[in-house]
Amino acid sequence: MVALDATVINIALPRAQLALHFSNADRQWPITAYALSFGSLLLLGGRLSDLWGRKTTLFLGLGGFALASALGGAATSFTMLVTARAIQGLFGALLAPAALATLTTTFQKPKERAQAFSIYGAVAGSGAAIGLLVGGALTQWASWRWCLFINLFFAAFALVGVLLFVDKGRGDHATHLDVLGTLLASAGLFFVVYALGHAVTTSWSDDATWASLVLGGVLLVLFVLWQQRAKHPLLPLRVLLQRTRGGSQIALFITNIGIFGISLFLAYYMQVTLGFSPIRTGIAFLPLVGSLGISAFVASARLLAKTGPRPLVPVGMVLGMMGMILFTKLPPNSDYVGHVLPGLIITGLGLGLIYAPATASATAGVEARDAGAASALVNTTQQIGGSMGVALLNTIAVSVATRAGMSMFTHHHPATKLALATLETTATLHGYAVAFWWAAGFFAAGAILTFALLESGVTVATTPDLATPPIDV
Repeated sequence: MVALDATVINIALPRAQLALHFSNADRQWPITAYALSFGSLLLLGGRLSDLWGRKTTLFLGLGGFALASALGGAATSFTMLVTARAIQGLFGALLAPAALATLTTTFQKPKERAQAFSIYGAVAGSGAAIGLLVGGALTQWASWRWCLFINLFFAAFALVGVLLFVDKGRGDHATHLDVLGTLLASAGLFFVVYALGHAVTTSWSDDATWASLVLGGVLLVLFVLWQQRAKHPLLPLRVLLQRTRGGSQIALFITNIGIFGISLFLAYYMQVTLGFSPIRTGIAFLPLVGSLGISAFVASARLLAKTGPRPLVPVGMVLGMMGMILFTKLPPNSDYVGHVLPGLIITGLGLGLIYAPATASATAGVEARDAGAASALVNTTQQIGGSMGVALLNTIAVSVATRAGMSMFTHHHPATKLALATLETTATLHGYAVAFWWAAGFFAAGAILTFALLESGVTVATTPDLATPPIDV
């Protein structure tokens, strides 16, 4: 439910935009508000999971998430929709770490752990694409509002499952809440992502953009310094400062920068440029889901316990880069099989090699008292990466398309509406292409970093070695 809601509204956005009358520059905010609220509060949610217990936290998260979804589905204004999405993110920040922490503490044997995380990785990685499919079906056959109302059904089933199968799972009865760390981390993450989003509606030269970016960076530095001194840190640095766990976090961060941005662009490309219906657009993403699921199963269930993450994640990054490069060639005419399908399959295979091994490696070997914090860090990395990806890549695409459109108009002076529309489409696709090149660059950097940081063989990534010392950084 959490993974799906990151993108289920993407396909609904064109219809929601018409219904609620908001601009292209504002179209990212229903997505960014969710990711921003979710990401900035996840560290707190993870610690509360350790403090309250998994079962209680899951109940609160599911109930609040469902109510916020009902509010968003009934939205009568852009402000109401964005507010509801932000509240969804708040309760999702309770929900997601508790779910992953339950998985982390339940499965400790290498083989079982690999199988469990292959399923988790497939769900987390394909959630974005499945969200587009579900969003397309609901938008076309019912209303864009059902992209939010559907969570009421998911939450009802999940609540029954939690009641029947989840233990209280309290990580550490002595857990205390780091209030100062919570304020520093939440505020720092908020201002960084807000700055990127603000750049879309104003510009990169705007004073508020840079002031927010600098303020967020300073707060995050202060947070890290405080965590080294705090008696009960919100994020114990021992969770992060192990070589493979740190490299896995970097992998998840970079991957989400790329994947959340491209899901938005491809959804708009297929609906607006190619004229696909919402449901057809959703179905068009199925090859990504299928190839990701196959790749995740092979990577985690079959290979991770034998090889470790190092040979898997860097290869996945290279495949992700290749997929992004293929997407830079999108034509204005409908040629899904020739220009969209190959990129989706290659990207899906790459994501499967990244998500499942990196998630398993990022939470392996942590003590039970830190399970919530480690799980929260995984989700924080993914969501902040996703929100930064949407904000940054959307900013690049919009600004490049605007400059290209002005230049083309100056040189060609279109005399008819058809000619003007052709120029606008060309400029838009040029903006998408530049954004895809940036995403390819992120994956290339990820391949280099993960190859350098991750370990080969059966390491902390697959065995619960609680005594593994942190690296010296």
